[in-house]
Amino acid sequence: MPDPYVPKEAIGHGDGGTAALAIGEAESLERRPSAAPPSAGPPGAPVGKPRSLWSDAWHDLRRNPVFVLSALVIVFLVVIAIWPQLIATGNPYRADLAKAQQGSQPGHPFGFDTQGRDVYTRVVYGARASITVGVCATAGAALLGSLLGGLAGFFGGWGDTLLSRLADIFFGIPVILGGLVFLSVVTSTTVWPVVGFIVLLGWPQVSRIARGSVVTAKQNDYVQAARALGAGNGRLLLRHIAPNAVAPVIVVATIALGTYIALEATLSYLGAGLKPPTVSWGIDISTASAYIRSAPHMLLWPAGALSITVLAFIMLGDAVRDALDPKLR
Repeated sequence: MPDPYVPKEAIGHGDGGTAALAIGEAESLERRPSAAPPSAGPPGAPVGKPRSLWSDAWHDLRRNPVFVLSALVIVFLVVIAIWPQLIATGNPYRADLAKAQQGSQPGHPFGFDTQGRDVYTRVVYGARASITVGVCATAGAALLGSLLGGLAGFFGGWGDTLLSRLADIFFGIPVILGGLVFLSVVTSTTVWPVVGFIVLLGWPQVSRIARGSVVTAKQNDYVQAARALGAGNGRLLLRHIAPNAVAPVIVVATIALGTYIALEATLSYLGAGLKPPTVSWGIDISTASAYIRSAPHMLLWPAGALSITVLAFIMLGDAVRDALDPKLR
């Protein structure tokens, strides 16, 4: 009796019949219950929905101790930047010259600075300026760079060439020297001139990353299929290209946030960044550097807070990069 799984037209036709017989045998094996794939689960169980890149990334991040530790540190820093009164009840501007440069005392664990101000209170309040500059500068550079780079990569042509040459010009500007020149003429004591300068020099890096991601994504088959079905440029960018090109931008922006915080502290240390009466770790480090031998506590505590903050954001960026890059899995 012939095998019911073998097509009748496959019998007795030489090589063609042999090939069809092999195909029929393969189909019969696929239809047999014992050949169920390992991931199918028990009979009657629903097939699991495949996870997206973001689901896989979140699944990996939750199990990454580096991400968990850095995220907890960053959440703590953000909370004290918004509500410093939660852990510091003193006034960062209150001075008592009788206690100048004194060390740790009850109620003042970090000691006092040259003007008799509580170092602990100033370290806590200094997180506000650094976090504000880092977050606002990163958001501005990421938005501007993603917009310009994405449009240049999608449309190409003379706009792409012009943007590339403009980015090269900004890449040629030394960051520290540019900050000294640009911010030396600014008299504002707010954080916004520093934020504007960092955005001005930070968007070219993001634009190059965004441009490369968009150029790669728009060549995929699903984008060509959507274009063939009549999707316009706006729909292609927002629905098909942007969700698949934003991951590298997020990684770069997360790592750059820590770099921008360090840059603000460096410029403030040199006297070109934030200016008094703004409470800043860079300003306090600059003031304490002349007294490192007689009163090292004035320098160590704000420098330690700055180092921990920058390290936390860089570690967070590395963890996000490892989770979003399929090549590193």
